[in-house]
Amino acid sequence: MPIIKAAKKSLRSDARKHLFNLRRKRTMRSAEKEIRELVLHKKGKEAKKALPRLYKAIDKAAKGGVIKKNTAARKKSRLSKAIKKIS
Repeated sequence: MPIIKAAKKSLRSDARKHLFNLRRKRTMRSAEKEIRELVLHKKGKEAKKALPRLYKAIDKAAKGGVIKKNTAARKKSRLSKAIKKIS
């Protein structure tokens, strides 16, 4: 456990940031999983409707540093390509 006052404050803020990052990651993964399920069942229209929500989640995760910028671009590209393939 930290002894110095600043280290205690840092520990609190790190715990708070950890929760925010987990929340961002969870929303991103659930949106991604939802679209992958729709692609698997060849439901192109529903997948296209869910795509903006996924883009928003991915962009927020990249902006917050949860994932890197290129990882975000790769995820968006691959999922849109998969949707385009079944449409």
